Amino acid sequence: MNKDVLIRLSGISKSFDGETVLDNMDLEIHDKEFITLLGPSGCGKTTTLRIIGGFEVPDAGDVFFDGQRINDLPPYKRQVNTVFQRYALFPHLNVYDNVAFGLRLSHLPKEEVEKRVKEMLEMTGLRGFDARKPSTLSGGQQQRVAIARALVNQPRVLLLDEPLGALDLKLRKDMQNELKRIQHATGITFIYVTHDQEEALSMSDTVVVMSRGKIQQIGTPTDIYNEPVNAFVADFIGESNILDGIMVADHKAKFAGKTFACVDEGFDKNEPVDIVIRPEDVDVVPVKKNGLSGKVSSVTFKGDYYEIIVDINGFKWMIETSDYVAPETTIGLSIEPDAIHVMKKSEYSGMFGDYSTFSEEMDHLSDLDTDEDAEETAE
Repeated sequence: MNKDVLIRLSGISKSFDGETVLDNMDLEIHDKEFITLLGPSGCGKTTTLRIIGGFEVPDAGDVFFDGQRINDLPPYKRQVNTVFQRYALFPHLNVYDNVAFGLRLSHLPKEEVEKRVKEMLEMTGLRGFDARKPSTLSGGQQQRVAIARALVNQPRVLLLDEPLGALDLKLRKDMQNELKRIQHATGITFIYVTHDQEEALSMSDTVVVMSRGKIQQIGTPTDIYNEPVNAFVADFIGESNILDGIMVADHKAKFAGKTFACVDEGFDKNEPVDIVIRPEDVDVVPVKKNGLSGKVSSVTFKGDYYEIIVDINGFKWMIETSDYVAPETTIGLSIEPDAIHVMKKSEYSGMFGDYSTFSEEMDHLSDLDTDEDAEETAE
């Protein structure tokens, strides 16, 4: 095992009521790393977190912490603390006593408790809030108290299960920056669970994308965004146009009825592939006789760009551009070779990428979001 690997999951499987939630999962988490488990509800990310924390026991496989197998070690004996979405603060205790609670259970000297609590309140921006009760605090302040209470015991690892889910958008973004700062300041390994891809990309050293109880891809935020391994990852991380294609030869891909130069190689001649093109990587140009062109279906103003849906041979593309284009206009499209990402076919091929059902998909997703807590609990 690499010397900086702090946690290793080997062959982890877990089922609930006959339904597989984790399927033979392997994962290494490094010391002092900010790693995020990212995926839709029901993908197994919360169950993974609970297995690391000792709240669930795997049906198969082993959990190693610093080289030692800890499958049978109860949560209170693990060098791990957890911050949940519902902060579970003690309402009858003030901020100081909430943060000091775990230290006092450990029977530390009063002077040591006071020193560590004061340091942690300072680090989390809570200086001066010592005597306040949780009910008088904002959501962001309550979250800081929960983080301070978890960190004051100086765990090796902090588990964070969608801790920003209850906050409004601006406060979420502020707290993302705060969590990143705190992780760097303490050097504690953070294992973060979210279904919010923007949150994962902005905070993490490493992102683990999960679906159907399996890891789909592990990498830096840049790698995950720029080099998705399959259609699921490409669709889940940002917006993507995902098309059926043929790899005619090295550096030459055919899709949308045209052949394009690309940078990919190593595929079989005429191998069927998935093509990923990000909306921001498509340029709007005058219509050319032999070029790619289509009719604009809709235009949505997004503040610093326009989101355009374009029908090309019955496939709806999404394009992001700073230039306004009127609906029903026929436009030309230009795609540079390095904007074309070629992927192997997978079980997710054909499931994503056409925006003809975009509005219906969003309506369906909004319905799913209301059931999210129930699904995560069921994991």
